Amino acid sequence: MENEKKEYYERKRILFFGLPWTFTKYIITGELLTVKKGLLKTEEDDCYMYKVQDVKMTTTLFERIFGLSTVICYTGDTTDPQISLTHIKNAKEIKGFILEASETARRKRRTMNTLDIGTADSDDMD
Repeated sequence: MENEKKEYYERKRILFFGLPWTFTKYIITGELLTVKKGLLKTEEDDCYMYKVQDVKMTTTLFERIFGLSTVICYTGDTTDPQISLTHIKNAKEIKGFILEASETARRKRRTMNTLDIGTADSDDMD
């Protein structure tokens, strides 16, 4: 319940000085992850939280200097199997929120992640 009410609004920032001078916005809620890009031609991409399977945070040397990180979400979405929230502040908090919100959304929808372990190629089944 707490995750559904919490929202994050973040902007992609230029690497140097961490200033939000780009036209990419990230909106993260308990149900949806939205990426809005562009000024003249705009593009909006959504991904339901229950489709997020794994989250990774990376930080380069320059990102560390300016207090930024990149959060990468691996999803089961066919249009965007990998969503990157590039050069954002509060990345560790946002990563934790996405992990919790995705797990809550999967439980709410009663969905489950499964792995393909390649049984079709196995000769041991004879």
